[in-house]
Amino acid sequence: MSARGTSDGDIAVIGLGRFGCHLAGALTRLGHEVLAVDRNPEQVQRWAPHLERVVQADATEEHALRQLGLTDFRRVVVAMGVSLEASVLTVVALTEVGVPQIWARATSDKHARILASVGAHHVIFPEAETGERVAHLIVSRMLDFIEFGDDFAIAKVPVPPSLVGRSLRDLGPERYGVLVVGAKLPGERFRYATADTRISKDTVLIVEGTIAQVQQFANLG
Repeated sequence: MSARGTSDGDIAVIGLGRFGCHLAGALTRLGHEVLAVDRNPEQVQRWAPHLERVVQADATEEHALRQLGLTDFRRVVVAMGVSLEASVLTVVALTEVGVPQIWARATSDKHARILASVGAHHVIFPEAETGERVAHLIVSRMLDFIEFGDDFAIAKVPVPPSLVGRSLRDLGPERYGVLVVGAKLPGERFRYATADTRISKDTVLIVEGTIAQVQQFANLG
């Protein structure tokens, strides 16, 4: 099968394990055309009814990538994680055919270094990132949590009980160490927060600050 007629919105996902299939599905829901590739015929058959384009091919082979038309894709994700050799060889083959953006899943620091050294432009650790995020949710009242570099985070938190009835003017960074950037009042959609936004019992806040500050704010009584 050839992927002719691709556009900048097209993305190829190689490897239909748990991560790969969920990624392909999420990209499809975001409106992208996704070409899903796996060497295992059982995986291809399993996901064919759920994804628009699913093909069986050995992505470690350069000629197979060319036959699929991956030379026309700007972004390709190497989602396989079980076989280090297969993921590395796939990145090498993608590099050989000139894919501009290669995203690759790593399962260890050593794996990540190898992937980067053979041409991966972006190396991701989905299991480690998910584990870190869930850990923060378990030990706090946060509803969602995104950690960035340099000890910075954004979180979605229910309003601490002690702050109900007050306005965001009372929640300045100098007092709690976090900046409230958004608020969802009962029955309303999320919106940018202003100093005059008054907090009711069921308000949900979007706050930013250091990881410690965000977690401390979420746990206020």
